Amino acid sequence: MQPKSYLVIGGGLVGAASALRLQAAGFAVTLIDPGDPRRAASFGNIGHIAAEQVSPLASRESLRTFPGRLFVLGGALDFRWRDAGLWGPWALRFISASDPARHARGQAALTAILAHALPAWRRLAEFSGAPGVVGPDGHAVVWMSELAAEQGLRTWQRSPTGSAAFRPMSLEDLAPYASVMKNAPVAGIRFSGTAQVSEPQAARDALMAAFAAHGGEVVHARVARLSGGDRVIAHLDGGGTREAEGALVAAGAWAGRLMRGLGVTAPVIGERGYSVQSTDHGWNQTLPPTVFEEHSMVVSRFTSGLRASSFVEFGSPDAPGDPRKWRALERNLSALGIAFSDQPDRWVGPRPTLPDYLPAIGRLERDPRILYAFGHQHLGLTLSAITAELTTSLAEGRDPAVDLSPFRIERFGPGAR
Repeated sequence: MQPKSYLVIGGGLVGAASALRLQAAGFAVTLIDPGDPRRAASFGNIGHIAAEQVSPLASRESLRTFPGRLFVLGGALDFRWRDAGLWGPWALRFISASDPARHARGQAALTAILAHALPAWRRLAEFSGAPGVVGPDGHAVVWMSELAAEQGLRTWQRSPTGSAAFRPMSLEDLAPYASVMKNAPVAGIRFSGTAQVSEPQAARDALMAAFAAHGGEVVHARVARLSGGDRVIAHLDGGGTREAEGALVAAGAWAGRLMRGLGVTAPVIGERGYSVQSTDHGWNQTLPPTVFEEHSMVVSRFTSGLRASSFVEFGSPDAPGDPRKWRALERNLSALGIAFSDQPDRWVGPRPTLPDYLPAIGRLERDPRILYAFGHQHLGLTLSAITAELTTSLAEGRDPAVDLSPFRIERFGPGAR
């Protein structure tokens, strides 16, 4: 028998979108979330609907280039050594997932689901009453030197981009950057088939408002564990419980603990990103979200200000931020001549990442009342809308629009490869 009521654990973009879709489909939904919007990756991300990112980062190429990307050498990759007990076992799984055959299967799976990402977001924005939350098509990748441009373009030309496509940028395309930087980039590529939300938090707010309008309930609390019986029970930190006929675990980087309590291996880790944002800036609103590849940095203008983001830091999702990384972002902005506050809003948050860089989306085999949707790595915002549609299909007992077998969490269980 299909559950008629659901607890949704986690109120990031994946959880909020899924709760809205479930409630609108006729289920009685209670969303349980700690209530701190800055806590998770949904708050401080760059707002990019990244349909082009079809190649999992678990690859032989990532292993080959790993040393040159380390933070101590000026790169964007770092490890919190005090958290080695968390990322050490995860790294061994990552190496295994980088096998070419597994990488190829992962790429096929991401290509299939990402083809739905942008259309699903446009549907979700319209459904939530905020169609303007999804902005214009496209983003840019630029280079500041001829050598970097030659190498970068060559890499992109041999890289799969799924449903997205790109073209070289002309001097006319690049010229507007000269008005907001010391120098315009020497070269770049302009993508189509991707997009940006007007503001990640505004997008979430629109989803939460629509959820409430459809009669959904929100409880601000942390879930310590889930238990079964006649109904699924969420035991809350500090005491108290909530229960329903089913549950959806969408707790991001904190989902692993809940899944372990259900007897399931879910090796999700907090892959932390950093951003800085300035309300004062001179960034032209006609410029698209822009990746500065030499700096491993993305710059994007939102309604609330200009945001720059970077870094891949493995460690505890609850660890304090590393001030060196914010300072590095600010130095990069200064070196490029991008106007920015000298006291920007600084943020750090954990991307929930599984070792093969595929999300976990599906129905739990050992307890079909439990659905799950977490581990979306850099694609949480990108895939939140289609994930909501897929989880709702599962809840309704319909075949989902995407083959979810590659995303089964049981792929990490005993005997899995």
